[in-house]
Amino acid sequence: MSKPLIFDPQQVPVFQVDTHLAAVPAQHLTPAALQARFANPPLWQPELVRERKFLDRAPAQAAVLLGLVMRDEPTVLLTQRPSHMSTHAGQIAFAGGKSDEADVDAAATALREAHEEVGLDARHVQVLGVLPEYVTGSAFHVTPVVALISPNMALQLNAHEVADAFEVPLAFLMNPAHHRWHRHEFEGVTREWLSMPYQDGEQLRFVWGATAGMLRNFYRFLRA
Repeated sequence: MSKPLIFDPQQVPVFQVDTHLAAVPAQHLTPAALQARFANPPLWQPELVRERKFLDRAPAQAAVLLGLVMRDEPTVLLTQRPSHMSTHAGQIAFAGGKSDEADVDAAATALREAHEEVGLDARHVQVLGVLPEYVTGSAFHVTPVVALISPNMALQLNAHEVADAFEVPLAFLMNPAHHRWHRHEFEGVTREWLSMPYQDGEQLRFVWGATAGMLRNFYRFLRA
């Protein structure tokens, strides 16, 4: 189990779309509502916590910034990884990465990595809280750090770590009518995952895997 399964996730059939689930109401996606939700969180359980392992490697702690850009209609800041990366090459992801010993907590990791990857200045970020840890198939134990980002931010991409940065409307991602389930079988092993493809002008942003899984947990947190 030393190499990931090789397949094109966009070509794997969809077996379910969650149109039966209600979207998060727009009034729950405002800065004040999001602050109130984290200040007084509900009782809830994450839906997706661990992927099927596909790499033999030592577990590594990591954190990502689930950054909500507070535009008139809030958006989620996402990146696309370069094709040369050793893991998850070319995939859409949150800014983030492995924890350093100097990081005091997950928020420090996420903010440091976001600054290194996309030049996001911490003065434009207000951390709200964290979601439960998500374990990827490549053995990263990832803590999603949810934060509000000022639309006055200015990004400067590190081309070695990020090929592109873009935003997807939060309301789109918090509507399960856009949550699609895929199933893939290879050499007797079955994997299932979510995708949330977003048409960004002429470009399709194929949000899937761990990023989609953490967004699904964020949906469950807001709907609880």
